[in-house]
Amino acid sequence: MTDVFVDALLDAVKDTLYLIPFLLIVYLAMEWLEHKAGERTQESITRAGAGGPFVGALLGVVPQCGFSAAAATLYAGRVVTLGTLFAVFLATSDEMLPIFIAEQVPMNVILKVLGAKVIIGMVMGALVDAVLRLLRRDQTKLAIHELCERDHCECNGDCHACQQRPELAYGFEEDEDHDHDHGGAKILKSAVKHTVQVTVFIFVVSLVLDLVLAVVGEDVLAQFVAQNAGASVFVTALVGLVPNCAASVAIAELYLDGVLGAGAMMSGLLVSAGIGLLVLFRSNRHLKENLFVLVALYAMGVFWGLVISGLGITF
Repeated sequence: MTDVFVDALLDAVKDTLYLIPFLLIVYLAMEWLEHKAGERTQESITRAGAGGPFVGALLGVVPQCGFSAAAATLYAGRVVTLGTLFAVFLATSDEMLPIFIAEQVPMNVILKVLGAKVIIGMVMGALVDAVLRLLRRDQTKLAIHELCERDHCECNGDCHACQQRPELAYGFEEDEDHDHDHGGAKILKSAVKHTVQVTVFIFVVSLVLDLVLAVVGEDVLAQFVAQNAGASVFVTALVGLVPNCAASVAIAELYLDGVLGAGAMMSGLLVSAGIGLLVLFRSNRHLKENLFVLVALYAMGVFWGLVISGLGITF
């Protein structure tokens, strides 16, 4: 048993170390993009109006979970619609994109996965907004003032900056992870931080997977997953709801190692909105509404995962 653990440990270390340079480069690029384009991205979605789900899905697919957090705050301030929030959450790629790039997944596969998430986000977001319009529940007033009062914001939501970008009123700029200083040092620090965190997650997932494969056997595990594709969709979607990048890291790694099928992988990644759900529960005072978003997001992920599995779609 000791030899099995040592072999698994060495394999996990080897599989993890070579990814570090790729991850660092990817995170440097993504942090630069998020710092430079983040403000324009949020302005685009707030001005999209009825096209919010389409714009939100397109913009939410790249900037990891940072934009899902901003979208949750924009929704809490009723600046964007519920459909737009769902579109962003479903399209958000969280840590999947850096993992795929670092693992040198073929670009056509990456584009197919991202494209599927964008299309599903657009469809479901537009559907939610259409249903709300039919039920005449889409007429909501801006709630930035309430949000600021609850969080003791100095401007109370009255200043132009907070009206245009309510996530500032919410207090993101006091959070180290949402510092709006565009300096290179900040970008490097954030990129290194993300690289270290994800590297640790990858190592843990790889170690556990290597141990399971060594004890159970890869053929047995693959056969079990194939025979229980429907169950894996439900379980993976639950894992995806965990508001931490470890969830999307684990799902991406398990898919690349052949443990998860395309349907199970998509069910988990569709609901992996990073810290977006945490921010929603923190910033939106309507608990029942937040719970509805949580349950509906899970249901959407499971539905599309089952559809993909049932149709035998691969990426």
